[in-house]
Amino acid sequence: MTNKGHTQVLVSLAQLPVFAIVAVSTLACASDAISVRPMFPANNVWNVPIDTLPLDVNSAAYVNTIGATRSAHADFGTVYAGAPNGIPFVVVTSAQPKVAVSFDYAPESDPGPYPIPPDAPIEDGSQGSGDRHVLIVDREAGKLYELFAAYPNGDGTWRAGSGAVFNLDSNALRPSTWTSADAAGLPILPGLVRYEEVVAGELHHALRFTAPQTRNSFIWPARHKASNLTGIAYPPMGQRFRLKQSVDISSFGPNVKVILRALKRYGMFLADNGSSWFLSGAPDPRWDDDELHQLSLLHGSDFEAVDESSLMADPNSGATNVAPASPAATTTAVEYHCSASDLFLMTADTALIAALDQACVAGWQRTGQSMNVYAETVRIDAPGTNACGTRGHIGNATRVPTCDASLHRLPNVWPQNADAPRTAVPDPVDGSCAAGSVAVFGVIDQRPGLNHRYTTSMALRDQMLALGWSAAGSGALGVAMCAPGP
Repeated sequence: MTNKGHTQVLVSLAQLPVFAIVAVSTLACASDAISVRPMFPANNVWNVPIDTLPLDVNSAAYVNTIGATRSAHADFGTVYAGAPNGIPFVVVTSAQPKVAVSFDYAPESDPGPYPIPPDAPIEDGSQGSGDRHVLIVDREAGKLYELFAAYPNGDGTWRAGSGAVFNLDSNALRPSTWTSADAAGLPILPGLVRYEEVVAGELHHALRFTAPQTRNSFIWPARHKASNLTGIAYPPMGQRFRLKQSVDISSFGPNVKVILRALKRYGMFLADNGSSWFLSGAPDPRWDDDELHQLSLLHGSDFEAVDESSLMADPNSGATNVAPASPAATTTAVEYHCSASDLFLMTADTALIAALDQACVAGWQRTGQSMNVYAETVRIDAPGTNACGTRGHIGNATRVPTCDASLHRLPNVWPQNADAPRTAVPDPVDGSCAAGSVAVFGVIDQRPGLNHRYTTSMALRDQMLALGWSAAGSGALGVAMCAPGP
């Protein structure tokens, strides 16, 4: 191998999980989020940090073999050679009809049928001659379907080189020595750089990359080899690398900086034979290709191989022996719209939510938007007023059923009124959020009273900007706060 939901819908997003699948608004790219589900358990090897693990004893040799002076490269972006640049995927429901698939490597492929839409996106486009990966997620069943060298037959059925099905709620690995749609026998989608994760401010999983020469062996969690080379200097399939902590990333663009932080903390798996240090991702028309090209400023000497054998609990499972951290208690903040004044309110106060839902306050209706906040509150003694029809804000109300309680009340952001739901403050320069939290985008209407709105949805943010609202927050995207992950 070499390395190279169809309709946009806006729905409620409580939060983006630490590692999540999102549907796409077009078949060409992973962009507007319309649904969210976790990908693999929290203790899965893909989701566990490796920044403190020891070096592999052959690290220097591996780096030299792949190319210590070779530049890294983003093997994804907007468009390349007339096709979306990267490995696309599509999210479907369980209602998607399944079709028969025949395989060249049938003994090591999971038999069909597969839920492939007729217009499923193919890597390098329908006329492409490369790997032609097709990735499908059934978000309701929690299944990931991946094909290599996939071609439609014209009668609704497909043929492919190989195929694999993964249970996203399980730590199960493929049978030992079995391939997948990837040379290492690993899933592809978990290792892709995806736009909606990057702009949320943090990646919480390992990535995927290629090297031109590999050894005829594989190590956990990989299941398959793809070489006849035996030298110890050649890295095996499944070898994990990370960006050295000493690498200064302060001068990189904000999106690339997110990727580099993930490479330091979670690293990347060697998953296929291909070009040196080519990092895989999903295409999206909103990528800035010039910014992604900054990855070429990195060289092989900036990376090191990691010995992650201490994480393995069972050689036939992707589960690690690292216990997931106990998450802080969270609750949900719900957004309302005041039709008389065209203003917005978001609150986590259950009494106010009940009052608004029972129409104790006339004119307020749920918008369908919500987000996660910490259940812990912080007392802020700075009273304010907010009569309905003046301003729309976010807060945790203590007085019901009046609208004057709808204030920001966010610690270290807008200290107004009392009992605010606790959120985190983003980096004031680039708007990035700490691990375990997700970006909440702020937008502001320039009418008198400064009507605000907050969302974890890039699609909704873009929609409001198109209506003439302005970004209100840190960084280029206007990150107002960081909401807790699951």
